[in-house]
This record gives sequence, structure tokens and C-alpha cells, in this order.
Amino acid sequence: MTENHRMGSNPLFTRREMLQMSGKAALAGMAAGAVSHAQEKRPRIACIVTYWAAPGSHADWIITKLLDGYWWQGAHVPSRVDVVSAYIHQLELSGLGRKVCAAKGIPIFDRVSEALTLGGEELAVDGVVLVGEHGVYHNNLKGQTYYPRWWLYQQIIRVFEQSKRSVPVFNDKHLSNSWDEAKWMFDKSRELDFPLYGGSSIPFYYRKPEIEIDADTPIKTSVVVGGSRDDGGLFHAVDVLQCFVERRKGGETGIEAVQCIHGPEVWKWTERNPWAGNLLDAVEKRFDMKPGQLQESSRRGPSVTIVDYRDGTKAAVFAVRGAGWTYAGEIEGQKDPTMISMLGWPGPYAQYHAANAFQHWLIEMMLTRKEPYNAERLLLSTGITSYNMESNWENGRNESPGRQRLPLRLRAVSRQRRDLVAHPFDGHRGTNDSADGFAGWERLIPQLPQKRRCRHCDGSRAADGERFRCPG
Repeated sequence: MTENHRMGSNPLFTRREMLQMSGKAALAGMAAGAVSHAQEKRPRIACIVTYWAAPGSHADWIITKLLDGYWWQGAHVPSRVDVVSAYIHQLELSGLGRKVCAAKGIPIFDRVSEALTLGGEELAVDGVVLVGEHGVYHNNLKGQTYYPRWWLYQQIIRVFEQSKRSVPVFNDKHLSNSWDEAKWMFDKSRELDFPLYGGSSIPFYYRKPEIEIDADTPIKTSVVVGGSRDDGGLFHAVDVLQCFVERRKGGETGIEAVQCIHGPEVWKWTERNPWAGNLLDAVEKRFDMKPGQLQESSRRGPSVTIVDYRDGTKAAVFAVRGAGWTYAGEIEGQKDPTMISMLGWPGPYAQYHAANAFQHWLIEMMLTRKEPYNAERLLLSTGITSYNMESNWENGRNESPGRQRLPLRLRAVSRQRRDLVAHPFDGHRGTNDSADGFAGWERLIPQLPQKRRCRHCDGSRAADGERFRCPG
């Protein structure tokens, strides 16, 4: 790979850079970013999506901001990238995407590789946006939707390897519903040395109050309220959890175990673990709820994801409604818990403008080749979500739901990097410090036998089997 396309350590934005960016933005009246508009080269972006139809689809929310700009710090900011190609897996169902691409003069290619090479032989774009969310895809019995993110991603990797160079990749939501696939995706980003960014947009929402937890805060226990029992909604809540708990004293040390409990057992477990009950009570008080109101809020029955970290930190994600996406943390030496809520924006699509920071940092990554935050968070959140769904499935087949514990292990061989950009709320300023380098992560090791079957089509052909060649 040439020097122009490789940056040895995939550097992240430092605290100094972030503060400088915010200062320049204030003077200009809008966030100008790390690169001067007059000097920056507009990266050419290929968009690889599963489905682009309803105005609420993620492809539409993300790509239209790359095309037309977005609202940022009180002003409209024009986009600083050019979308030059698209691949749409479920093209027949994506009427909106076809119309937008026709109106903007964006060619839609039949193959992922053609979208990246612009019909040529080698990589011809400066960045890739992968939105494998929404569309008509079936679910398995565990509640996971078979979005073909890995199948699309591995075609992107093939072009990188054949072209002997790589470019930044954005991946919307979790990497995959399979840990093995997710780990492969992350490892390839390190092997081929390209920035990888994505995950949930919720950590980038407007916050109330507008605060960040300082690095090395002695967090003892944490609770997140929000999400749902399917893997898509749960991932949002898990990513919210990780964006806070990774800032605890000593940094991220990895996961010891993940367990899912659902039904009435949820509240029995909460009674046996008063730290979780106390944090839930604090959330109800903050939102002026009557005692026990959260217990009555779940539409499909309550569910809790229990996360035990290797350093003894404990956390739980409750799939209940009524408090938005709210984090509550017990901090050593502090009488009351710290609570931060991620909020939407008034209007028919509350998430659309609230998530503008998500796309802002996507564009910054394309311009600077710097990850807005460690890609390890995306991997770890994916692993927690995947093994929660595995635990949920195993518990559902037993007479005593919630009793079976599914362990998974992740070991860090040195202190995690602390130069994170984890809290772009209103103002989207950064307060993250650089520290030691991150040496690497070893794989999560599930204690259950691996099932050998296709995770995309379950052995059956997709309805558009001619277009979708199953990787299994």
C-alpha cells in the first residue's frame, strides 16, 4: 500500500485537535472540521446498502446528509464529500433510492466491486459507506435479522486486497449477528490498515444534561434503560452502555460473561441485585414516574442483559420504555448516581437531526483517515449483543429462564487507548485525553459449541437468489 493510503496506527482525534476544531467552528458559526474547506480534497464515496426506500430507512437518513449537508451547531453545513456510486441489494424494493440516485446523477451498479471500482479494474473511490440496515430479510428463532453485512463487507475487502490499497469504511449498526464474522471484519480493518467507524447513532444524540464522564472515573455499576429485545434495538442500548463504561478507571478490560433474562425473572433478579434496583429507582425519579412504572412499560415483556466485566464492574441493560435512552451509573465517592439521557429532536422523525453528529464524524473520517473513536468499541458492542441473543435463545428452551449463564471472554494485553471521541452532543465538543497505545484484543471464546450453518439464508435461497449469492 502506498503512503497516501496508509496511516500506520489509524490515529484518532486527540483532545487538542477536538478542542481546536470546536474553537474554529465557533468562530465560523459552524463546525468546519479538522480540514480547511478551501484546502480539502472532496473524497469520492461509494455507498453499499441493503435497502433504500422509506424516508425512515437508515440509507436515506445517512446518504442524503452526504449529498445535501446537515444541521450542525445552529447552521446548515454543506457536505464535504461526493457520493459517486451506489450498490443496492434489494434494488427492486428501493424506489426512493433509485429516484434519488437518478436525480443526483449517481450510477447504481450491479455488483459491490463495480461500485468501488466505478466499473474499472481497481479501487477508484476514497471511502465506503456500508448501510446494511432495513429491507425484507428474515429472522431466526433467536430474534436476529439476517442482514448481509458480512457478505457485503467481504466483497469490499476483496477489492481492497486486489487493488493493494484501502480506504476508510463506515458500517452502520453492529458488524454482524455472528461473533466470528464480526471478529473477521475487525481484524481485516487492522490487517489492511484502514479506519473503521460505525455502530449506533444514539451515543451521538443530544444529551440531557450535556455532560461527559471523565476518563478514569471510578464507575462501579451501570444501568441503561431503553431498546428492545431484538438485536437491532438492543445494540443501540449496548453501544450507549459502552460509550460510558469504557471511560471507567483503568479503561476497558473486557467481558467475563453476558446473560439474558426475560419475563418475570427480570424483576426477581433485580430484587436480588439491589445496585440495579437502586439505579432503576433513580431513573424513575428523574422522569417523575410512579414507583414500578418501568416494570409495566415493556410491550413484549421485560428483558435484561447482564454484563459482567473482567475487572468486576457490573452493568445491566433493561429493555423497557418511558425514559428514552438513559444511562445511570454508580460512581465511587458520589452520593447520587450520574444520569445522562440521549434525546431525539421534535418532529416526525425524532432521530433524523439528533443523529447529525453521526454523519459529521463519518465525513471527518473520510477527510482525515482518523477513527472518531476506537473501533474496538464497535467490536465489543457487537459481541455483547450477539451473545445476549444466544443466551436468550438458550434460556428460552429451559424450564428455568435466566438460570443458564453464557460466558464469553475477551483479554486486553495492554491498557486500552483513551483518546476517544465519545460524546458529541449539542456542541459536539471533545474532552478526551490521549494515553497509552492499544496493543490488541484476543477473540471472545464462547463456551457453547459452534453451530455450522449459514447465518444469512439458513440454507435456503433468498427470493432474489440470482442477485444474492449466499456466502455460506
